Amino acid sequence: MKTIIKFTVISLVMAAMFISCDKKDSGDTTKPVINLIEPEEGDVLLIGSDVHFEMELSDDEMLHSYKVEIHNNFDGHSHETKADSEDTVDFSFDRSWDVSGKKNADIHHHEIIIPENATPGDYHLTVFCTDAAGNESHVVINIELSHEGEAHDHDE
Repeated sequence: MKTIIKFTVISLVMAAMFISCDKKDSGDTTKPVINLIEPEEGDVLLIGSDVHFEMELSDDEMLHSYKVEIHNNFDGHSHETKADSEDTVDFSFDRSWDVSGKKNADIHHHEIIIPENATPGDYHLTVFCTDAAGNESHVVINIELSHEGEAHDHDE
């Protein structure tokens, strides 16, 4: 009789562990969707101005946050400093925004400012989006910073 009770208890414990594992696996595993509208791949952005940033985010459950990173791509991505001039600095940007409580978010802002002393050249702009369950998507585009770039109207 003790063997039957031990077997029953072990079976119940294993069944409970199996069921709890299934619940974790059946949660939200869908990554959010990023539709980056501006800037676009290959855009030349004006040094000393703001960046017209526009995108649409969506998730099947709930969004959490998005992050924009910009860093140089002067040397094929080894992240070494380019020595163009002592008067310029390699531009970098890293900021996150909260979009919790939304399934969809239309983002439009001019909060990315390229300083007057930014080193001209090739850069990567990466957008990361994380949903409430921790799933993450990202989009990477190539941009160029230049003194002959395009300035955007603030009324857009």
